[in-house]
Amino acid sequence: MNIYPKLYCKKVTDIKPGYLKENNIRALILDVDNTLLDFNLNIIDGLKTWYDDIKKNNIKCMILSNSRKTRKIRLVADLLEIPYIKFAKKPLKIGFKLAQKQLEIPNENIAVIGDQIFTDVIGANRSNMFSILVEPLDKKDLWMTRIKRPIENLVIKNYLKKIGR
Repeated sequence: MNIYPKLYCKKVTDIKPGYLKENNIRALILDVDNTLLDFNLNIIDGLKTWYDDIKKNNIKCMILSNSRKTRKIRLVADLLEIPYIKFAKKPLKIGFKLAQKQLEIPNENIAVIGDQIFTDVIGANRSNMFSILVEPLDKKDLWMTRIKRPIENLVIKNYLKKIGR
C-alpha cells in the first residue's frame, strides 16, 4: 500500500490549475477539516479566489468529508457552490467511488486534497486517484486525529527525505 502523496504543499491555495492540467487532473475532491476550515471554523484565506481560478480552468470540485456535521461542511460547500458527501468513511473506497460517480470523471483524472495521510492520501491512492497532501491549517485536531499525527509526521519526514526536500 502506498502511503506517500503524489504532491505535498503547504496549503490548498498553493495548488495551481496549470499544475493540475499538466497532470491531466479534471476534478478535485476536497477535504474540509484542517484543509479548508480550521478547528474554529475559519475558512482558509483566499479560498474563493483560488476556487474561481480552478473553476475558470474547467476543473470540477466537490467535498468529501468524514464529518457528520452538515453545518460545518456547508460553510464551504455553499461558499463555493459545490456538492458534498459527508460521513465518507475515508480511507475506505466507498466515499471516493460515490464522489467519482457524481463527478463523472475517471479516477485517474481526479485529485484528492487533504491534510491526513491515513484518510485522504491512502484513500486516494487505493482509489487510483492523484493524492495531494497539505499541511493542517491548525494544530488543534479532533482526538482521533491527534493520535495519528505523530505517526503521520514520521511518514512525511521520510517522504520529504525520499524526494530530496
